[in-house]
Formats: sequence, structure tokens, C-alpha cells
Amino acid sequence: MNNNKQLGICLDHSNALLMELTNNMIISTRIESESVHKAEKDNVDTHEIQGKEQHQHQSAYYKRICDIIMNYHEVLLFGQTDAKNELYNMIKNDHHFNSIKIDLKNTDKMTEAQMHAFVKEFFN
Repeated sequence: MNNNKQLGICLDHSNALLMELTNNMIISTRIESESVHKAEKDNVDTHEIQGKEQHQHQSAYYKRICDIIMNYHEVLLFGQTDAKNELYNMIKNDHHFNSIKIDLKNTDKMTEAQMHAFVKEFFN
């Protein structure tokens, strides 16, 4: 078993592919953000309500990812959007993550097989 638990996460604002590297094999899990489907029908500005709900969903999505990151020694956040930076900025000042090595990489769009190869190459 790999004692140095390594995790690659390719994420954008709506979903994340988590790839655990164990014995040079990748085990993948997908996490999706909750999306706002309902519209409020009252006198309050619905755009403002949807914006607040979206922010709550985004925070919950990042929190789910953070809870998983806590179980790893090394983490690679990558992807083409700034979601990885937002997640990193959320956790960088949290002392619970001090012992976890976290790297960020900008990448182009990739297939899942390309992501697996990228994670393996990064950690090897």
C-alpha cells in the first residue's frame, strides 16, 4: 500500500474528478456541485437570490472536496478554469492543511485517460 497518499483533482466550477494514485494505479471518483434549479416567485429580486444560492452551492462543493483532501499527503489541483485557485485560496490559510503539500497546474482540456496519465507523471 502506498504510504504517501497522493490525489490529483481536475476541477471546474461544476464538477471535480478526484484521482487517487495507489501503487501506480488510479482510482477515480467524481463530485458534482449542486445546481440552482428553482426560481423564486415573489417580490424579491430573483437574480440576487439565485446568486446567493449559487454561492452557497459553490461553498458546499468546495467543502466536500476539502473534506476529502484532508486524507492525503500530496494533492495536485489542475484544470483550465480558476476553480482550482479559488479552492486553494479557501484552504491555504487553514492550519488543518499545513501538513498537506498542494500544487496547482493550469492545463488544457483533457480526456479522462489523459488526466490519469498527467497525475501519474506528476507524482512519479
